[in-house]
Amino acid sequence: MSTPDAPGVGARRGTTHPAADPSGSLWLGILKKCVLVTTSAIAVTAAVAIFVTGPGAALSALFGLAVVVAFFGISLAVGHFAGRNNPSGAIGLFAVTYAIKVVGFAVVLFVLGTPPWLEPNWFFAGAVGTVILWQTVELYVFSKARHQLYNDPEPVKPAPGNEGDRG
Repeated sequence: MSTPDAPGVGARRGTTHPAADPSGSLWLGILKKCVLVTTSAIAVTAAVAIFVTGPGAALSALFGLAVVVAFFGISLAVGHFAGRNNPSGAIGLFAVTYAIKVVGFAVVLFVLGTPPWLEPNWFFAGAVGTVILWQTVELYVFSKARHQLYNDPEPVKPAPGNEGDRG
């Protein structure tokens, strides 16, 4: 059974999910924050890469970001769409989607091969940095979300005419 929090505890006033975006979706709010933070960090990394190694290095770091964002973004999109209709089944869909993504991304990357402009060290740095930052932001935002585990029972209304009867 859930119990109400004391006033001022938990979410900011007027919000039910501080991580949720205006549509009320926790998953889209997490996606938005993760993309914002990781893209900002990789933009700085790409700027450094241009000066240190050249434009290929910057593109490599950005490509690392794109692969990771696509990989994790698909999961959060699945969570958004599945969570609306079947919140308890979302975890199972996450697991199935993860397996499909691993195989799918591996096939795509092997079929495409390594582009001639790709700088492996910058790609690796961009991808690994994005994964670490993405997971950190995702865990932080998710930890701030409030989830109701059980439905609160409907308050029992006294029968008409018995409002004052305390027995």
